[in-house]
Formats: sequence, structure tokens, C-alpha cells
Amino acid sequence: MELRVLKYFLAVAREENITKAAALLHLTQPTLSRQLMQLEEELGVKLFHRSRYHIVLTDEGMLLRRRAQELIDLAEKTAQEFRREPELRGEISIGSGDLEGMHVLAEFLASFQKLHPQVTYQIYSGNADNIKEQLERGTLDLGLLLEPVDISKYDMIRLPVKEQWGVHVQENSPLAQNPSVTAQDLSKLPLIYTRRGVVQKELERWFGPYAKDLRVAATGNLPYNMALLSRAGVGAFLTIRLRCSYEGLRFLPLSPPLESSTVLAWKKTETFPPAVSALLEHIKECLSAISDNPK
Repeated sequence: MELRVLKYFLAVAREENITKAAALLHLTQPTLSRQLMQLEEELGVKLFHRSRYHIVLTDEGMLLRRRAQELIDLAEKTAQEFRREPELRGEISIGSGDLEGMHVLAEFLASFQKLHPQVTYQIYSGNADNIKEQLERGTLDLGLLLEPVDISKYDMIRLPVKEQWGVHVQENSPLAQNPSVTAQDLSKLPLIYTRRGVVQKELERWFGPYAKDLRVAATGNLPYNMALLSRAGVGAFLTIRLRCSYEGLRFLPLSPPLESSTVLAWKKTETFPPAVSALLEHIKECLSAISDNPK
């Protein structure tokens, strides 16, 4: 299976028309059709449902589209890593959820960019489980992860910030006037919960004896969507404090407080291109300066 043919396949999948894809690829339509048929024969599956005017991917075709894009991205990333330029350049791919730690990382990236303006960043959004999967595949260089998380396969830097847990409630809720909420308060409400199992266990430990009484109305991993459910009255949304607000909702911290740490992680066996290595050294220097000059 050649990368060239995978690029042809992705073009056809994107255009949903062999004639249009052939024009974009500067190929004849019969040549492109023949390449696609040979790819189907090589894989032993049917990749397209063909009609006179357009084509639609089969289930096998949709799977190949995901895998082909990953392979093409990885090949291009590898080619970039082996280019030797007099000025530091390259693309650094970083995964992160919606975290307070991202504000700290953003400051580090901004100061690094001033030193090395030819380095660019690709940011991938997801939860810790998604990001770890991308780190394993090699499609991400670094991942900003919310603890608790298994980092036995990773080296990491812990960022100097704490993620504060709390709950979004409707502004007309009786709890909205309180400075904080307790486990007993929340045990009486339907809750909107994170989907991550390890974080659920951490929250259940905080709830203590009230954990058995919890009513989980919904789970998810995108804060904005979960906030919309909370605003509609589905339940109180348990989440970390972010530097944003949602119309009709008020954030209340948990009492007693519950905090989580954020780590920047990478695979222990990873050999980095110069841009990533330089960024990590820059971050370590920034953290050292913060440690030497605490506010």
C-alpha cells in the first residue's frame, strides 16, 4: 500500500466524485479508477458505493479514510523532522482538554514563539484518554493531561497550577446564592458527570457516604455541551473551573475543596525533533524561573 495511492483515495473520499478528484490530482479518470480498484483488490474489501454522479464510502472505506489520514499526517511529520534548517522550525502537535493548565502552557508557547517564530503549533482537543491514544500512535508530540491519569509510560512535567472542581447550577437554583456546595447539597440533585472512569472514582471518593445516593442524569466530555444540558435543567454540571461563563449558570466551588493537577506528558521512548526538544527545555527553564521567583 503506497502513500501516493492513499492520497488518491483521500482526494476521492473528499470530493465524492472520481472525475473531480482526477482533475485536482492531474490524473486521467481511467487512471484514478484503476488505482482505486487495485487498492480494493489489495485490501480485499469494497471501499465505495459507486453511482453515475457520485460515490459514497462503505464502512470499510470510512475506516480506511481515518487510517490513511493518520498515515499521511505521520509521514509528513516525519519528513519535517528530518529537514535540517539553519533556523529552528517545525510543527509541534499538542493535545489538551479544557484546562486551567492550558493558560500556563499558552504563555510558555508564546514566549517560545518570540524566540523561534518559524515554529508552529497544532492543537488537538480531547480528554486525557483521547490524548493518550494519540500519543501512543505518534500523531501528538505532547499531551496536557488532567490527573488522575496513568502516566507510567510517559515522562512528564507537572505544571504549577491547580484545577479547582465545582458545579454549574442554574441561576434560579436555591444553591446559586451559596458560596460553595457540599456533597450533601449535590446528593439531592441530578448530576451531569464526566465520562472518564478514573475521574468519576475521584469524585465519588470526595462524595464519601453520599456517593451511593448520586443520580447521574448525563455524562459527556465537552464542557460547552454539558453546560447547555445544565442550563436546560437536566442537572447540575460537575466540572473544573474555567475562565469562561455560561449564560444562565453560576459556578460554585466544592466544599471541602477538591483540586486536581495538570501534567504535560510525552512517551518515554520518544526521540524528538529539534523543535520539540527545544520547547521542552524552554518550558523547564520557565518553570525554574517561576520556582526561583515565586509571587
